[in-house]
Amino acid sequence: MRRLARPKPLALILLIAALLALAMLGQYYRLYERTWFNLQAWLHPVGEHSMALNDYRVVIEAKPIEGLDDDVSALTYDPVRKSLFTVTNKNSELVEMSLDGRILRRVALIGFGDPEAVEFISADTYVISDERQQRLIKIHLEDDTTFLDAADAEQMTLGVHMTRNKGFEGLAYDSKGKRLFVAKERDPMLIYEVKGFPHYNPEKSYAVHVINNPKRDAGLFVRDLSSLQYDERSGHLLALSDESFLVLELDIDGRPLSTMSLSKGRQGLQKTVPQAEGIAMDDDGTLYLVSEPNLFYVFKKPNP
Repeated sequence: MRRLARPKPLALILLIAALLALAMLGQYYRLYERTWFNLQAWLHPVGEHSMALNDYRVVIEAKPIEGLDDDVSALTYDPVRKSLFTVTNKNSELVEMSLDGRILRRVALIGFGDPEAVEFISADTYVISDERQQRLIKIHLEDDTTFLDAADAEQMTLGVHMTRNKGFEGLAYDSKGKRLFVAKERDPMLIYEVKGFPHYNPEKSYAVHVINNPKRDAGLFVRDLSSLQYDERSGHLLALSDESFLVLELDIDGRPLSTMSLSKGRQGLQKTVPQAEGIAMDDDGTLYLVSEPNLFYVFKKPNP
């Protein structure tokens, strides 16, 4: 009777190495935390106060933004103009778009370094972030503006957790609380809350307060942060991650409530969103998204 063959040492080593690699990959992409969240969401469906992001469905998918040679980065909705704004960071421009992804006008940006995000603050007023220098730059835009020079603008530099090309990727603004949320992409991934910039009351002294919560942000099960969107109605924050192909809804304490996947087969998508760079939401709750290489998306909830 033949003895059972013992596994060869090399095969055993390779098996252990493969298992370790899978475990590290799961940790790298935060798959364990994401799986646990999905399980909890299945056992305990979202409450009425959640935006229920998983209910959104794509209605415009991967529409090319005609007329741009450089990739867009970030997105914001202007409720006054009823249009969208994005920025390009090579030949830097501020670009206004219609709600169906057509270019309406382009404004040259001078001295803005590496603009990565733009956020609507109030009528004709926006903030643009310079990723590498970690600058926040307040701009004023008129109907006849053809260029903007950073040297003429109010600006501030945070200079925290300086990392080459891993700086400010997203902005969101709470108009009631006068808070500007600033997303640091990663290494480490953080969401700052800035109060006092932009300066909106010249009669008061200029005081800026910056708050962040590394412990809270370490619990986000995404690889990076590409863009932010604040929902005035719920007080919740949307966080977009291009590496995780995911949009997270965070409550006022930064806890995830719901998610929207940007992968093929989810939300009605025919293909995975290749590199999501910006997200915005209009007054009706419609979500707009831009992705490299200059692709435009719209997501809506089905009518009840």
